Amino acid sequence: MADSSFDIVSKVDKMEADNALSQAQKEILSRYDFKGIGASVEWSGEKLLLKASSEDRVKAVLEVLEAKFIKRGISLRSLDVGEPYASGKEYRIEASLKNGISSEDAKKVSKIIRDEGPKGVKSQIQGDELRVQSKSRDDLQAVMALLKGKDLDVALQFVNFR
Repeated sequence: MADSSFDIVSKVDKMEADNALSQAQKEILSRYDFKGIGASVEWSGEKLLLKASSEDRVKAVLEVLEAKFIKRGISLRSLDVGEPYASGKEYRIEASLKNGISSEDAKKVSKIIRDEGPKGVKSQIQGDELRVQSKSRDDLQAVMALLKGKDLDVALQFVNFR
């Protein structure tokens, strides 16, 4: 019998992120505490740009955006948020979406699988994803459960389970 396998990836659905952004924009426009302070959130190329008149207000805009991401099922681990900085009369925060597993994170995940996973499970790094193989599907599901229980720096999804 052939080996079973699955891939571990870290991807953000751009459409879901766009929907979360538009929901956050609607809430910011309608909320009373954001009136007259120039609060906004928008795409700036591949990054998200949050603006407001004070540091506290721009952090509140970030909280609204994070709440919308959670509602849309996007992990906050896939959001890379910078520090607030002054730009003229307003404060800004730049945030970007993390796609792909970095080589250091892939090595950490691979080490966890090797050390704590069932015997006979092999993992190999393929670019920005990780392929996990085993003869037993039960072992693969045990690896999935193991990784879901770990507190890692990246949001992991499991795809191509065969």
